[in-house]
Amino acid sequence: MYEPTRTKHAACTHGPHRSREEELTIRLAGHLTALLTVTDELRALTPSPELDDAAHRLALRVKHLRGSSPLRAQPTATPTDPPARTAALHQRAHTLSGQALVVATQRGDTTGATLAAERLHAHARALGITDRM
Repeated sequence: MYEPTRTKHAACTHGPHRSREEELTIRLAGHLTALLTVTDELRALTPSPELDDAAHRLALRVKHLRGSSPLRAQPTATPTDPPARTAALHQRAHTLSGQALVVATQRGDTTGATLAAERLHAHARALGITDRM
């Protein structure tokens, strides 16, 4: 026979609850920080002004969302890495951009959504993904 639980669920003991807006802000900052990390790796492999600008804009957006600058790791990629590494990083960046776009849209964050959409299209181009139907 079923015996009801007499104690609070573990989820109920984690302190104050966050609003949906706060949760979306945290998720968006996380996706953009991950995208920034991949962008920094791509910058180490294939330096370009476009990637430099993207990294700068991503860092500014994360700073706006979190209230502090994101921590940035030293890239491990080198220009001598195989082309497959570059393609894999573009694929990861494409995925992260899509996730950030979804969360920014849910949050109603036009600036974040625009940035995520621009990065999504840039990485799609790098992967040879087209919008043709």
